[in-house]
Amino acid sequence: MHGLIRVSATPDLSPALERRPGAFVAFLLRARGSPPMVIGFALFCGVLLMAAFAPLIAPYDPVAINVRERLAAPSLGHLFGTDDFGRDVFSRVVWGSQLAVRLGALSVVVALAGGIVLGLVAGYYGGWVDQLVSRLFDLIFAFPSLLFAIAIVAILGPSLDNLVVGLGLFGCAGYGRLIRGSVLSARQREYVEAARAIGARASRIMLRHILPNVIAPVIILSATRFGGALLAGSGLSFVGLGVPIPQPEWGAIMATGREYLATAWWITLFPGALIAVAVLGVNLLGDGLRDVLDPRLRD
Repeated sequence: MHGLIRVSATPDLSPALERRPGAFVAFLLRARGSPPMVIGFALFCGVLLMAAFAPLIAPYDPVAINVRERLAAPSLGHLFGTDDFGRDVFSRVVWGSQLAVRLGALSVVVALAGGIVLGLVAGYYGGWVDQLVSRLFDLIFAFPSLLFAIAIVAILGPSLDNLVVGLGLFGCAGYGRLIRGSVLSARQREYVEAARAIGARASRIMLRHILPNVIAPVIILSATRFGGALLAGSGLSFVGLGVPIPQPEWGAIMATGREYLATAWWITLFPGALIAVAVLGVNLLGDGLRDVLDPRLRD
């Protein structure tokens, strides 16, 4: 019949769908346009690769003593020179990256686990539970982070595991307070009320509905906490309260070279430079994640 216009019941939406990238692809596109994200990711990946392939990169045993080559200057045989016991500084710095990554990662995991549990419970239930957890956070924050870690290490003894416990326990208060504040605003949202209306358990509501919606600032905080754990661990090892000698930890390596700053500067310079690169990398990565994940900072 003339004048009739045939309209398809199922319009072709494929061009529109093709123009809408997935969440992960959109994240990568935004990350690529963030210089801090790119630089921080490159530096952090460099440290991770060094730690992963330390047995292949390091030419010498990091704890092997060679008195005949003690305090040797940097050369082709010893790229970063040797320390006062003739140990190859390059090998010790490379192996030290493993301890640095383990310390940072485990400290963040311990802090994140404790902070998520305490923050979710305090923010969701409120009342006396919130008051109790908040006072616990206040008590932890009453001590400087290094002093808190020193107290834990002094009680348990100097070791990597005890250092992780001290830094992790202090860090859980920061995560917990951040998550608590986010949960307080999220628990009144429509999707939470709908989950309550259908009889969902509190644990399911917290883990399935609330946590995924408050996790972005936690991811950003984790990057800066990683760098803070590296600095704190190196500082404690520098004064003899961290990883015990002769393990190749960056702060401990710097401590062995402080008596030779005028004559053997390389013992302190190279591990200090690696600490700076690692911390700079994770801090830039954290800034980039904030720019990418925070919707208020998007164009």
